[in-house]
Amino acid sequence: MDVFGGMSARIQRERLQAEGVGSNEQALRFLNQDYEALKQESLESGRLFEDPSFPAQPQSLGFKELAPHSSKTRGVTWKRPTELTENPQFIVGGATRTDICQGALGDCWLLAAIGSLTLNDRLLHRVVPHGQSFTDDYAGIFHFQFWQFGDWVDVVIDDRLPVKEGELMFVHSAEGSEFWSALLEKAYAKLNGSYEALSGGSTTEGFEDFTGGVSEMYELRSAPKDLHRIIAKALDRGSLLGCSIDITSAFDMEAITFKKLVKGHAYSVTALKEVSFRGNREQLIRIRNPWGQVEWTGAWSDNSSEWNSIDPNEKEEMNAKMEDGEFWMSFQEFKRQFSRLEICNLTPDALSEDTLSFWNTIKFEGGWRRGSTAGGCRNHPNTFWINPQYKITLLEEDDDPEDNEEACSFLVALMQKDRRRYRKQGQDMHTIGFAIYEFRGCQSVHLKKDFFLRHSSCARSETFINLREVSTRLRLPPGEYLIVPSTFEPGKEADFVLRVFTEKQSETQSVTFSLFVFLHFADRDLTTDGFSLEACRCMVALMDKDGSARLGILEFQILWNKIRKWLGIFRQFDLDKSGTMSSYEMRLALESGGFKLNNKLNQVLVARYAEKEMIDFDNFICCLVKLEAMFRTFQQLDRDGSGAIELNLSEVRNADFSVSAQTC
Repeated sequence: MDVFGGMSARIQRERLQAEGVGSNEQALRFLNQDYEALKQESLESGRLFEDPSFPAQPQSLGFKELAPHSSKTRGVTWKRPTELTENPQFIVGGATRTDICQGALGDCWLLAAIGSLTLNDRLLHRVVPHGQSFTDDYAGIFHFQFWQFGDWVDVVIDDRLPVKEGELMFVHSAEGSEFWSALLEKAYAKLNGSYEALSGGSTTEGFEDFTGGVSEMYELRSAPKDLHRIIAKALDRGSLLGCSIDITSAFDMEAITFKKLVKGHAYSVTALKEVSFRGNREQLIRIRNPWGQVEWTGAWSDNSSEWNSIDPNEKEEMNAKMEDGEFWMSFQEFKRQFSRLEICNLTPDALSEDTLSFWNTIKFEGGWRRGSTAGGCRNHPNTFWINPQYKITLLEEDDDPEDNEEACSFLVALMQKDRRRYRKQGQDMHTIGFAIYEFRGCQSVHLKKDFFLRHSSCARSETFINLREVSTRLRLPPGEYLIVPSTFEPGKEADFVLRVFTEKQSETQSVTFSLFVFLHFADRDLTTDGFSLEACRCMVALMDKDGSARLGILEFQILWNKIRKWLGIFRQFDLDKSGTMSSYEMRLALESGGFKLNNKLNQVLVARYAEKEMIDFDNFICCLVKLEAMFRTFQQLDRDGSGAIELNLSEVRNADFSVSAQTC
């Protein structure tokens, strides 16, 4: 279901985005709550803010293990920081890793992402706005900003936090008087529906919601040959890089190896360097442990003998700006010791002005709907073709002097929307992925079943998986390509965002079933909110002669002339110019449109298309489209022009099919 209530609303949204609405500087108000207005209202009333949209009640905690009346929530109270300590602080001396201690919630993935934020003050304060405290104009209200599926949203909360046996249940600071991380976790829980909705996830999900970037993950045991180049380019672009060592059991969590690496712990990658070492070139990588102190003790560690064999000036330069917890190791040793590398590629708006290069970003929004656009993966050839299709044109190959191959690097990321919110209803992530096809042809053509039976994909997501996002880095020659995102099984419904990050400029085009062009022009002419998706489907069905679910130029011109005629009729009989018609005005309008109906049929139409006895333009169009299709079907069957028809069983079936296929 389109949350913006119709395709013209989507166009309006695109206009707002072009004006900066939904950016970090002009974040959308989550649940339409205005932080400044609510804070001022609380200050003037002298009452601390209480958030009605995320109340201090059991349902905000969860729905299963943290459900109301469960053992884990028994005895929980909600207290403000001012009730928990004499001198609560929002942030003291800058945000650090020790501000983030995990509580009784399985959201370590989120805490690792928050921890990475503390390493970059600029990124942190995009999420945690400046100027919040428990002293200056304190009103019990705070706000945070998160990236959600293409837009930044501003989330308002009160500061009542869940407490059990006198202690905060969830995230807290090590020393107990600093509360920015606990309040950030609460805002993120509100965004996702409850605290329990945050249980289980990937650090990359947090990376993306805190930066608006796109993430990719590499298993170091099977890393690509050009991993060093990938990391180097990511560092040049200001990307966030994290690495970790897998655990094999709960006893392994934060266990320290004999060379002082911590299992199940999130490290950061901060630099690459190549040095001359004993007559050879040695690739080194710099890692940071946010804990500090606990550092690698193997080759190239702080006091290892390897440093005595390189140029002293180079050694001094490489170690001059090292922080506590940072260490160097050889790149090959890094791939042996660590299990996984995660990269969050930032969008240009998140990068500092001195960043030398950045990805170009493209975004599509779409949805899978049962029976129309939810075709499943390539294993289902009869329905795969109905999935949404998006065309990209890769224009320029990479600038890489070490690479003789003419290829364009790009990253495709498919993200399903709002799935955490559906956990209360017993739903979770769908299994998703995508395939890419080389395709030269008209940009507005939606390719049919035959194309996919004859052509193999030239690239695809590495796997179909039930994560919020599937992303894959690819290299293809310059050319035109079609991306087909899908769920693994047909009939699975969800909204999604498809993002493509390219090293060079590219061109894009959506080729899904749509009336985008038509609606763009219609929106200029109408003063209403525009046509709903239902009305659009009705209009396409009326004019679609070949069952392709799209209109040719001639069909579109005929439909356009009909719409202009019906718009004139609507305006003529909307006597009070309210944008709606009464049932009496509608009857006159239908007669003017050439449909003379008896009382009973008029009553049926009013019951079907009126809302509180008033008919808006959208419903008026749906009604006219249905009437025209029914009248046309009747006239085709009234072969002798008598005004009456007789049908055998076969004709009844055909007539029913004709009417139902062309009406909504």
